[in-house]
Amino acid sequence: MRKSLIIANALAMTGLAIVILAQAEPAFAGDQLTITSFGGAAQMSERKAYFEPFAKKTGIKITEGEYNGEVAKIRAMVDSKSVSWDVVKTDATTAAQMCAEGIIERIDWKRLGLDRSKFVEGDDNDCAVPDDFYATVLAYDKIKLSNGPKTLADLFDTQKFPGKRGLLRSPFGNLEWALIADGVPVKDVYKILGTPQGVDRAFKKLDTIKKDVIWWQTGAQAPQLLADGQVVMTSGWNGRIYDAIKNSGKSFEFVWATQELGWNSWVIPKGTSRLDEAYKFIAFAASPAQQADKTRYIAYGPTNKDAIPHVDPAILPWLPNAPDNMHNALLIDAHFWSDKGDDLRQRFTAWIAK
Repeated sequence: MRKSLIIANALAMTGLAIVILAQAEPAFAGDQLTITSFGGAAQMSERKAYFEPFAKKTGIKITEGEYNGEVAKIRAMVDSKSVSWDVVKTDATTAAQMCAEGIIERIDWKRLGLDRSKFVEGDDNDCAVPDDFYATVLAYDKIKLSNGPKTLADLFDTQKFPGKRGLLRSPFGNLEWALIADGVPVKDVYKILGTPQGVDRAFKKLDTIKKDVIWWQTGAQAPQLLADGQVVMTSGWNGRIYDAIKNSGKSFEFVWATQELGWNSWVIPKGTSRLDEAYKFIAFAASPAQQADKTRYIAYGPTNKDAIPHVDPAILPWLPNAPDNMHNALLIDAHFWSDKGDDLRQRFTAWIAK
């Protein structure tokens, strides 16, 4: 979730383009959109729930692109006035950065025809429309570890749970978890982490398990480490862990307590010549019916509150923002990471190298 740290690491390919032909009435030459997202299972879910039904309904042809979440490509397009991406999926932190730089459009919610208050609480980014919630969770194999971890303190308890544990090779999320495991209340995490003493405290806590960590860098690696028995527990993206359970028959178990909840958003690069079509697509994708439909393909939660009643009751417990999973959840502070991410990544890189 992004930085493009969490999301950037989730991709293996860039530049792939897939054309979806509209199945409705023939489209005019200008009726087309290029939509760029993160690829993989996430983009497959968007294709099924958004791209294909939108093309069928409107006659607008969609060309898909994939990228790894980097800002540089969008910045270069805008600066050179050669914008070829009309709508882009990005994480909240990257969206905040791009909005501050002025390289994405400010969103006119009246033009969208949507009620902004129905979306993510605390999201004050005027340049983005939230699409889905994802979570970083702790996971383990309940067959190999029948009495598994219950809290973040267990992640740091190498006496009770000896063996390697998997963590994302990034400060993002790990520093927050370290502070929580060290006794900081969830509501105070970013206040503490915003001080030099808080950063020192987080790294000191990570020091206690550093030699026991296997660092993963792509979303697929976390469940694979667990499946291969290389780790006794691992952090991981809920969608990847769920996919391993549902489609690969793994006996993995989530620890929802103190999950790190982030979200991805739709943004519009400044200068697109297809602004009207971009608004039409985002309005369609952000509707309750379509966001609920996407949960059938991936375990990411809808950001439109009105979508929740439309979610299949059998699917709801697997979503990070299901009511039962929200106890003590940590909502990622996108502005914190946009402002302080570079410095923390430099320190993390130096710490890893020690």
